[in-house]
Amino acid sequence: MSVTARPLPITARVLAAARRGGLWTLITTVIAALVALPVLTVLYHVFVPAPEVWSHLATTVLPRYLVNTAGLAVGVGIGVLVIGVGTAWLVVMCRFPGRRLFEWSLLLPLAVPTYVIAYAYTDFLQYAGPLQSMLRELFGWTADDYTFPPIRSLGGAIALLSLVLYPYVYLLTRAAFLEQSVCVLEVGRTLGRGPWKLFGTIAIPLARPAIVGGVSLALMETLNEFGAVQFFAVDTFTTGIYRTWFGLGERTAAAQLAACLLIFVLVLLLLERFSRGRAQFFHTSRRYRELPQYELAGMTRWLATLACALPVLLGFLLPAALLVSMTLQEGDARLGWAFLPYIVNSVSLAGVAAAAAVLLALLLAYGVRMAPSPLTTAAARISAMGYAVPGAVIAVGILIPLGWVDRQLYGLFQEGLGWDVGLLLTGTAFALVYAYLVRFLAVSYNAVQSSLTRVTPGMDAASRTLGKTPGATLRRVHAPIMRGSLFAAGILVFVDVMKELPATIILRPFDFTTLAVRSYELASDERLSQSSTAALAVVLVGVLPVILLSRAMRRSRPGSAGE
Repeated sequence: MSVTARPLPITARVLAAARRGGLWTLITTVIAALVALPVLTVLYHVFVPAPEVWSHLATTVLPRYLVNTAGLAVGVGIGVLVIGVGTAWLVVMCRFPGRRLFEWSLLLPLAVPTYVIAYAYTDFLQYAGPLQSMLRELFGWTADDYTFPPIRSLGGAIALLSLVLYPYVYLLTRAAFLEQSVCVLEVGRTLGRGPWKLFGTIAIPLARPAIVGGVSLALMETLNEFGAVQFFAVDTFTTGIYRTWFGLGERTAAAQLAACLLIFVLVLLLLERFSRGRAQFFHTSRRYRELPQYELAGMTRWLATLACALPVLLGFLLPAALLVSMTLQEGDARLGWAFLPYIVNSVSLAGVAAAAAVLLALLLAYGVRMAPSPLTTAAARISAMGYAVPGAVIAVGILIPLGWVDRQLYGLFQEGLGWDVGLLLTGTAFALVYAYLVRFLAVSYNAVQSSLTRVTPGMDAASRTLGKTPGATLRRVHAPIMRGSLFAAGILVFVDVMKELPATIILRPFDFTTLAVRSYELASDERLSQSSTAALAVVLVGVLPVILLSRAMRRSRPGSAGE
């Protein structure tokens, strides 16, 4: 007598699938809850009435905040899009003098804090600075003979931030171009499309998730920028939040301004999602070979060199040269072995935060893929919203719940065991890493999620038919394919943590100083030449990982022979 296996009823299959997805739903929800806790703590103050302060802000400074913030976002968005996407396509698909050098040097502005570049350019371009002094001496001009565009203005802030933030778009877009299939490009060539038509009609649509992720990161970084815009006297929502919270002492009104900033970012993201519709782009071919490269000739090749050289020159080389000059002229009096603790503190915090952020982002993105539902999607979105909140606001949002937990733990150990354990969470490195994860998880999530969306769902199905669990599929199938984007996500978080300032100042343990804090403390005391030493150290620590990232990305393409 033979027994025929019957398929499970539909209800049983649905319940089994729900149980398989339940673990990923739980992981995604827990991560999102932990990351969103400080943000929710701050947003709680929105429901606390503060009519007098809010009405004062609305009638005096709120319109200026709105106009400046919108103008800054639009200007920087256009700037980073043009520079980042254009240079990424040139270095990946074209051959011209200096291409191999620009592959990694275009990332160098990532290692430089925006406020440091603001100080350097202000010193260089101001009336008493080297440039105007040289022009007056060379041509015999006086102050009435010429007009020099002011660097400390909205236009100056847009130009500066575009030069510093375009690597977000360049990095993710270049990774997307490197991962594209040769077959798709070959089909375009057979249809008679040249390199520029391939760029506009094939490469850009396939790389759209990465491009949007890079522009979104640049825009959120723009909306959160404090040091440069404050120094340039450009009033934005971020400077308004700091001024209201720490200047006026009005936490409720500051939280309401932060909520306006969150709504601003949310509207931008929703508009992009709506414009994309249901369109999705996958690679279905297994033919991964070296990408075809177009040999530029004549004037075109030198224009390509110039297009890649200008961002590097203006975004890194010139500011770095100015910092070196100031360091040699005066520099920090503590240069030497006293600098070692600053370097160790900065690198260790950045490394731990980067590894944790990439891991959490991978779990979040894969959880949404394995258990798609409104709950997991909302959890991932909420966990990424911390990037739109200023670092000091996140720090205060962390201090409130961690302070409560510390008080409970202190009472428990004191009453139960008679131990005086002090503060276990607040004022420790744990609180700092927690703040960095809240602040920068969106950086790694955007990079990981954009890469994961380009992996066809057929790979998941094929892996499951071979008996692999979702965790094994993630570890053995998806992660190797995505390793270029994972490297990109890690290095973005690493460099951002190296430059992070407000949250570090508020949450750092006693007598715990990083390179960024040291540089800012000296610069805020108008000792710019002395602060340049720590600023250069931040740049030098960030340069090597940027170069290694570029080399790893070049070899990460499946089928690549390496260079």
